[in-house]
Amino acid sequence: MNSLRNIWHLGIKELRSLWQDKALMVFVLVAFTVMIYTAGSAGSMELHNAPIAVVDEDQTVLSGRIINSLQQPWFLTPDLVAYGDIDDLLDKGSHTFALVIPESFERDVRQGNPVALQLNIDATRMSQAFIGTNYIQRFAMAEVAEFLQPGSSASTGLPIELVTRVSYNPNLDGTWFGGVMELITQVTLISIILTGAALIREREHGTVEHLMVMPLRPFEIMASKVWANGLVVLLAAALSVTLVIQRWLQVPVAGSVLLFLLGALIHLFSTTAIGILIGTVARTMPQFGLLLILTILPLQLLSGGITPRESMPQLVQDLMLAAPTTHFVSMAQAILYRGAGLEVVWPQMLALMAIGGLFFTAALLLFRRHLSV
Repeated sequence: MNSLRNIWHLGIKELRSLWQDKALMVFVLVAFTVMIYTAGSAGSMELHNAPIAVVDEDQTVLSGRIINSLQQPWFLTPDLVAYGDIDDLLDKGSHTFALVIPESFERDVRQGNPVALQLNIDATRMSQAFIGTNYIQRFAMAEVAEFLQPGSSASTGLPIELVTRVSYNPNLDGTWFGGVMELITQVTLISIILTGAALIREREHGTVEHLMVMPLRPFEIMASKVWANGLVVLLAAALSVTLVIQRWLQVPVAGSVLLFLLGALIHLFSTTAIGILIGTVARTMPQFGLLLILTILPLQLLSGGITPRESMPQLVQDLMLAAPTTHFVSMAQAILYRGAGLEVVWPQMLALMAIGGLFFTAALLLFRRHLSV
């Protein structure tokens, strides 16, 4: 009971110290509101209002139909330009696509002769370039098929028909992905920053020396930082899911928010321990920032939140199983996107508990050694 009382009072001290650090409080507030809203509303990878230019050397009904098919919200109104202007437009970056419809295009289509449309692409805009090419090809094929046989489609005559059924995101809305993934990122990032910064702040202010002369154990000091900073992040994540994700971004949450918060609580046990581990190794705040970059980038880029793990080399997949973010991303996506219950995500929770225990033990050993020096 005496140890629990020490952990409680030390945790209250951590909360008071955090409350007095207004800059850090503003950082936490912005991270769980503005950053998540921005990632959800402006981070869509879909084709939207792509600038396109068209060189219409045919000027027939069919070429006009193809030009008219390039409409918003996928493309801006096509600009009719001369063939010699294409290189200048792409070099300036004012247009992503430049479509060339050759002379006698409609006549060759009617006669069944081979025809080709030239599409010039500014591939520096990689996401739009890849997606937009498929859109332009599909629109052009559909217009040609409709022109030759009114009421038909580009797939007429094929022996099979592809029926697509989209689950969990029927409109393929990219904003549903950005906001939730940014929330997962911020939970990891902020928890590491808060615990590591709290430890370095105490070292810089000389508070660690005061704690060393008190009848306190290293475990009690670490546990207080874990529960205090973890509580702040957990409350911020709960408010972010309710206000930013569900209300402002209008992203439907398929599963239980409480189950997600339970998984986040287990995940915070690992990330706060990582923060203490980095804060113990680093001697100053600039060193902590550099170590944070080396730590957080692999955790986020290779966890499956940005790129599917299946597309990574097998060695990277196996190594990232030791990272808590891999299991947290998998668990969060299952709960928030697919409505999974505890019977589905319990393996990820067990993995997070085991990884958290290992990181906490390693941080405790290093922290105890640092206090004894």
